[in-house]
Amino acid sequence: MELGRVGIWNRVVAEGRPDSAEAAAELEELGYGAVWIGGSPPVSMAENVLAATERIVVGTSILNIWQHEPADVAAQSQAANEKYNDRFVLGLGASHGPAVANYAKPLSKMREFLAGLEAAGHPREKRVLAALGPKMLELSATEAAGAVPYLTTPEHTARARDILGAGPLLVPELKVALTNDPAEGREIAREHLSIYLKLPNYVNNLRTLGFDEADLTDGGSDRFVNGTVAIGDENVVDEWVQRHLDAGADHVAIQVLNDPLPRAEWRALAGLTEGRP
Repeated sequence: MELGRVGIWNRVVAEGRPDSAEAAAELEELGYGAVWIGGSPPVSMAENVLAATERIVVGTSILNIWQHEPADVAAQSQAANEKYNDRFVLGLGASHGPAVANYAKPLSKMREFLAGLEAAGHPREKRVLAALGPKMLELSATEAAGAVPYLTTPEHTARARDILGAGPLLVPELKVALTNDPAEGREIAREHLSIYLKLPNYVNNLRTLGFDEADLTDGGSDRFVNGTVAIGDENVVDEWVQRHLDAGADHVAIQVLNDPLPRAEWRALAGLTEGRP
């Protein structure tokens, strides 16, 4: 997949509204390599972005495997790629215990879902997995095209690359608060991060990256916020992107936190598609 240096992680851009379609088309014109649709989107949400664009790659990040049948997803994915010039990539994830009834053994559930995709003829090179821990990362390398880790650090990117090896795709998500006021940036970041500190999968992974209990309670410490969110201007964000690329990422999915549909910020960050001096 030709993804370029950076893409955009967002959900509102795929909601099918007129302003969402306009924003999707503008992202393509700005030179971003991909749109990664946040939350737990069905394939139909990706089609909203595909229909509004001509060249950009569109992926789910992520489709919740507890909410769909693999044969249906395989058929929908094939139809999207046939209709939109092979630009759709299926991002899959096992979600979280607090969000799913009867949640158990996410790795086993993912293997089961992937087996269903295989049986339905879905190509491995057109799917990626939301992977944080070693076993899910290993599965991303053997049963998918790679991994799309969420809420991580460049250190995790380096760890993931070691596990994946040289070939598979690695696309970390990077949270951004575009502001020159550090206090404002941390406020924006904390409002966004609070929900993730209630989800064990993220908290457990963050602990392996050196964050302790004091970092991960009461909205998160400054150390945690500054270690997971790029707060600053375009040059600061570019430095973060480059750190992930130097650690082994192939492409970085930027999630701007300033606004649900942050078109002004996307314009300001468009230079990141080529890198800044």
